[in-house]
Amino acid sequence: MSYPNTLIFVDFPSDDPEASAAFYEAVFGWEVEPRPAGVFHRIVPGQNFLLDDGSQSPTGNLHMGIFNVANARPHPDPDGVEPRGLCTDGRAARVWILVSDDDSSDRIMDKAVELGATELWRNHYWAEFNGFNAAFRDPWGNDMVLWTKAGDDPTMPEGWSHE
Repeated sequence: MSYPNTLIFVDFPSDDPEASAAFYEAVFGWEVEPRPAGVFHRIVPGQNFLLDDGSQSPTGNLHMGIFNVANARPHPDPDGVEPRGLCTDGRAARVWILVSDDDSSDRIMDKAVELGATELWRNHYWAEFNGFNAAFRDPWGNDMVLWTKAGDDPTMPEGWSHE
């Protein structure tokens, strides 16, 4: 079998890329580069994936982007194409974020809600993938699921839901 197609980028739709950039910088501590400002912003989560010993591997984190729904670039037509608004009906893609060992899901959720996100849930454990999780919808309709590794033989915090 040949080498599989590789995911290289995920873009978040926004009707205000500069406000979205500020949101993600504050919530996750990500570096966001305007390329160009107001049209497209590249999210650079920084550093590389960690090895079991805590050192950085040679594999860098995936980059993401924020695109302006008014004229999503790139496109062969300089005027872009419809639709030019945010998706507000039904389910959209979910983005899964691994919470760093030096951060917390509660801090991220609190900051996101403070900046206008909607809390979807907190304090849930999913045994199938052995992880604690919480989720929010950002002010532009994108769902973020926060994932914290539960480790070996996890203890279920009191009052948490699980499946």
